[in-house]
Amino acid sequence: MFLIGASQGQLTVGFYSETCPDAESIVGGVVRDSAKSDPNIPAILLRLHFHDCFVEGCDGSILIDDGPTAERKAFPHQGVGGFEVIQRAKAQLESVCPGLVSCSDIVALAARDAVALANGPRYQVPTGRRDGRVSKLSLADKMPDVGDSIQLLKEKFLQKGLTEKDFVLLTAAHTIGTTACFFMTDRLYNFSPGGGSDPAINPSFLSELKQTCPNNGDVNVRLPIDRGSGQTFDKQILKNIRNGFAVLESDAKLNDDEATRRIVDSYLDSFTPVSGPSFEADFVESMVNMGQIGVKTRLISPSIPVLTPICPIFTIDSTKSGPSFEADFVESMVNMGQIGVKTGMDGEIRRVCAAFN
Repeated sequence: MFLIGASQGQLTVGFYSETCPDAESIVGGVVRDSAKSDPNIPAILLRLHFHDCFVEGCDGSILIDDGPTAERKAFPHQGVGGFEVIQRAKAQLESVCPGLVSCSDIVALAARDAVALANGPRYQVPTGRRDGRVSKLSLADKMPDVGDSIQLLKEKFLQKGLTEKDFVLLTAAHTIGTTACFFMTDRLYNFSPGGGSDPAINPSFLSELKQTCPNNGDVNVRLPIDRGSGQTFDKQILKNIRNGFAVLESDAKLNDDEATRRIVDSYLDSFTPVSGPSFEADFVESMVNMGQIGVKTRLISPSIPVLTPICPIFTIDSTKSGPSFEADFVESMVNMGQIGVKTGMDGEIRRVCAAFN
């Protein structure tokens, strides 16, 4: 066994260990109970965390539901769910530890627990975020889009302080979850330029996709994003991308860029744990880094921000051959959690996640 650790600032693992010691177990229990009735919950909560972090930072702004101009109503957020799971966890926490646990921390913890439920790595999440006071539909305009070019996708991740490796690994979060035929129509029947189908789609897979999503058919029909492994966290998604079986156009575009293609290949070619990259650890580091985008943190005192180092640790079985998908996922989660961290008196601890105090 070996340990993958990352020491950061601003947030801290175990932030609630003294003030609300059962906080993480309460969130985990709600997530597990929710997944029993809906097997798609892990993917839904992981997507919710990503969409929250990529707008105003990981501050729970996507949870606000105060009218048609709220961030969650933005076109890029259509299909995002899991709000009721977060609020159920918040309600339980308020009954035990009123006014202490932020909604943004609940989102980050729920995403971690969701990954574990899908047989992915369980890792330590730095907490201490504060909830944002801004939620505007217009702020979601720069979310990554399935139709973006590979250059634009990379730029959007780089603007958040993430690396090309983070981009690949966080894209690989599509190893779990589904998408709607709505997002497939242009790729299958009106691909630009020239119309027709995206030539990047493996011909044998193209007929399968068209059968599931026929032209002028029901655009609400859903299909797994990771062909053959839609509810299990693994690196099958990367194999599918490399071999022309990517469902989403944006996933397929990882093959269009030499740097991202090389990263994909690094997880699929033969490596030993020592010489090869670890997909799982890097993924989690990127997710944790994303989880710190625009974070508002609370203070020990009005003049001293929390700067306790965090060390999210994930154990990997070093007896397994090849690179570790889970280990690198962990590292990417860490990276995602660091994006745009805010300190000082910013934000609040909401009493209800869908409304400002």
